[in-house]
This record gives sequence, C-alpha cells and structure tokens, in this order.
Amino acid sequence: MTSTPHDDQGHPGSDDHPRLPQDLSGTPLSAGRSGALGADPDHPMARAAANTRASAAAIQAWEAAYTNAHIDHDDEPFQAGLIPAPTPVRFLAEDGSRVAPVTDDYVEPGADQLLECYRRMVIGRRFDIQATALTKQGRLAVYPSSRGQDACQVGTMLALGPQDWVFPTYRESMALVSRGIDPVEVLTLLRGDGHCGYDPRAVRTAAQCTPLSTQLLHAAGLAYGERRQGRDTVALAFIGDGATSEGDFHEGLNFAAVFKAPVVFVVQNNGWAISVPLSKQTAAPSLAYKGIGYGVVCEQVDGNDAMAVLAVLNKAVWYARSGRGPVLVELHTVRVEAHTNADDQTRYRAADEVEHAGDHDPIRRLRSYLTGAGLLDEERLAAIDAEAEALAADLRERLGGEPHVDPEDLFAHVYAEPTPQLIEQREMVRAELAAAAESAGGAIEGGRH
Repeated sequence: MTSTPHDDQGHPGSDDHPRLPQDLSGTPLSAGRSGALGADPDHPMARAAANTRASAAAIQAWEAAYTNAHIDHDDEPFQAGLIPAPTPVRFLAEDGSRVAPVTDDYVEPGADQLLECYRRMVIGRRFDIQATALTKQGRLAVYPSSRGQDACQVGTMLALGPQDWVFPTYRESMALVSRGIDPVEVLTLLRGDGHCGYDPRAVRTAAQCTPLSTQLLHAAGLAYGERRQGRDTVALAFIGDGATSEGDFHEGLNFAAVFKAPVVFVVQNNGWAISVPLSKQTAAPSLAYKGIGYGVVCEQVDGNDAMAVLAVLNKAVWYARSGRGPVLVELHTVRVEAHTNADDQTRYRAADEVEHAGDHDPIRRLRSYLTGAGLLDEERLAAIDAEAEALAADLRERLGGEPHVDPEDLFAHVYAEPTPQLIEQREMVRAELAAAAESAGGAIEGGRH
C-alpha cells in the first residue's frame, strides 16, 4: 500500500537549506527566500528532518498493522455500511486519558506518528499566533486563524503521502505549513502580494481557495484523472461546515462516488459559517450523513482528538488509494478566534462560548496522553518549543520588509493565452509605468542642476 515518494514530481529542496517542517520523506520542500536557519545536526531544523522520516515509517507501520488485522478485506466497507458512527469517534478524553472508541473499525496510530503530530501541532500553533500578530501589525491584509483546529489541520496532513494532492480553503495556512510549504510563501496570498506564493505543482497543493466548495470539483477531477493514468494519488479536499450548503459540494461528492475517484473530503465543522450557526445550515444528525445519498462512505470524528483524527484519516486515505472510492470525514472542532481579524464574533457568539472556546485544546489533550505514557519528557517538550520559536522568529524577520511585486502579475494566471482585452490592458499598464519611470528620472535630473 505504501508508495515510493516521487521527489522528482514535486518535492524540490536542498539539505543545505532546510525549512521546517519537512515532508514525510524528510525532503525539504522549499529553501525559502533566505538562508538556512541552521546546518548543525543538533539544531531543531536537523532534528525536524529525523522526526519526519520517522513519521513516514509510522505510516508504513500502520498500513502493515491494518493489513495484518484485516487479511480478507477485498469487499470490506470503510465501516459498517455507509452510515457514520452514532457519535464522533474518539480515542482520548478531554484530559488525555485513553477511552474505548465507539467503533472498532480503526487501528490506533503508532507512537512515532503521534509524536510527530504533537510536534507539528506545536509548530503550527506558534505559526498561527505569529500570523495573527503580524496581521494586527499591518503586515498581513487578513488572516483566518486555525487555532483550536490544530488536530484537524495537522492530522490530515500526516495521513498523506508525498505523491498526494491537497485542496485547501483560505483557513488551511497551518495545514500547509505542516505539509512543509515555506510559511512566507503560504502567507503571500493573505499579504496581498500575489495569487499564490508557492508553486502548486511543486508541492502538490492547490492554491488556497476563497470561493466556497469550488475546490472539491478540482479535487474530484484531479483524483479521477490520476487514477485513469494508473497513479496511486489521493486528493484530500478541505471544506467548512457552511460550504456544505453549496451546490459544488454535492456535485463534487456525486462525481467522485460515480467514478470512484480517490478523494477524501474533510469537513471541518467548527459550528459557525462566519456568523451563521450550524443549526441554520442543516437539520441532519451530523454533516457526515450528507455522503449517504451519493453512496459515499462517511464518518464523524472528534476533531480535537488528534489520535482519533489520525486513526480515521489513515484508514480513509488507504481506502481511497486502494480503489474503493471516496470518503467523507466530518471533524467536529471549535473555532477559538473570530472568522478573521476583520470579524467581531462577540456580536453573534455568547460571551461564555467565546470565553471557553479554548477549553477543548487538542495540543493539551495529546500532550497529556504522551507524557502520561512516557513518550514525551521535558527535554523533548523544550526542544519542540524551541523549534516552534525558531520558525516564528524567522517568519517575523522575513516578513519585516516591503514585498517586491510586479504589476504585470495582475494579468497572469488567468488564461493560458491572454485575451485581446487583457493584452490591451497590460500594454496600458506598461505604458503608464514607463511614463512614471521617465517622469521620475526627469525629476531626479532636474534636481541635480
């Protein structure tokens, strides 16, 4: 089931310029715009590479364990029929203690994968806090925080292989950093510097999508095309609870189900579509039930339980990759911050809800379990925190200067061949820029006399 990493298909990088965190193969995805943060093997960046290689081994171990536990699974469904579990799948209680899940359909993730998930959540949380601060300082135009949804963002990425594609929404900045994309490139869109700061083909990650649900059609189409060409690629597409009311959501699921496209649709249900509560979106017992009408197997999960997220997503990705068809996974989670920095959530959320939104912290829950199980000690906790601080410091430094943008980028990335109207507009901008440059040059010359 495990595929050989296709580094030549989209994971460029150099060991001389590590960027944190890295992909599952341990290969740096991007050297960024500045030099290395550290080439010392004891530096947090070097340790990051070792940790991510261990993460890849953890996925292989999970697949072996699942195969051994399910020898005859040619006709086995994702779980009992199409209907999701009656309550969200959970492995860890709020205090981090182990509980029996509501269904035995899922294999517990291994220690290496859990440790890597904790590491990336800590790094992702620090990135999210830093990005929020940069927005308040005016360095970003807007930033939709993922704080509180850390397990959803990171656990999904850890279930994927390097050959897989991700189709994110505007809220998945933490997930993209966890995937190994340069944090500055991730924030390019939200800074207003360009349509997308990274090369989607190089990192197998589509541009962050602001229109609701449109990326699901792209994911279904790409996954179907990859399967037609004999590749074992899986596409994972994110969506919020409010976007399940869009027509593209239903079209994407129906297409994927009919053609058995290897797609995993992940609904992050944080209970709010900006200011619209879930009760105004659906009367269904849970959003996972929406897959039944299309013949898509589905599951609902406690999205603040990283162990549960990993267990279900590991199987969902395996199921899609094995040719059985798409999977819809609903992750019940909590939005701690406002919709974006431009939103005032106190106008529509009760004060006690906002105050206690952080009580379901997925990082604290997993840390309690790992320390209680003797898998995390104070030295390793401190090293992970230092690694996260290194990323935040690098991000502050690299976003401190003014961006260099090309006005002609306004006319790029829309049509393969520019239309006559776009060509005319581009020439007009070029003429205006040339005139401005000539005028500035004349003013300088005049000032010298």
